[in-house]
Amino acid sequence: MVMHTIAAFKAVPRVHAVVVVVSQGDTFFGTRALNTPPLTSADAAMAPVVVDCGGATRAQTVSNGLNALLSLGAASADWVLVHDAARCLITQAQINALVDACLQDAVGGLLALPLPDTLKQSVGARVGATLERADKWLAQTPQMFRLGDLSDALMAAGDAVTDESSALEFVGKRPLLVAGSAQNFKVTYPEDFALAQAVLLSRAQS
Repeated sequence: MVMHTIAAFKAVPRVHAVVVVVSQGDTFFGTRALNTPPLTSADAAMAPVVVDCGGATRAQTVSNGLNALLSLGAASADWVLVHDAARCLITQAQINALVDACLQDAVGGLLALPLPDTLKQSVGARVGATLERADKWLAQTPQMFRLGDLSDALMAAGDAVTDESSALEFVGKRPLLVAGSAQNFKVTYPEDFALAQAVLLSRAQS
């Protein structure tokens, strides 16, 4: 999953660097090659940087990754895209769509999907209410913000936030919602692996 994710970002020419944040002691990249096909010759020169500064929470991990970017020469005004490796079906087109939408935006934004299903609120194991879905979106990644803005927002919001947009919202910003894809799902449950495999096989055949 990680290698498919890296390949998608390396296929976008305007992505200047890919930093993979792992936990201390993670040995995944010690046994696998980083240059995964399909890659152009220009893409192959951009090897991902692996930093072992993962934290106890998503917010800590992202904050540590942003600090690593700064130490590698990134600037606070640079755009950064944060992505879950578990969303291994992200495509070059989806990344470009987010970048195109956010580059001229004052805040930045995220890929998201309008909620397609009826939304229920539970009381115990029973339905307590049916909620209006017309204005509900499912947050996805990548999420794209200025490095300094995101770092400051994460520091202010604390470890409870579960995505980067929530941190920006905490400090009063309103990130842009950019239509994503149902195929950009997060591989979470055992049955998701079979679905992801089917999508990858279908893409390979086409």
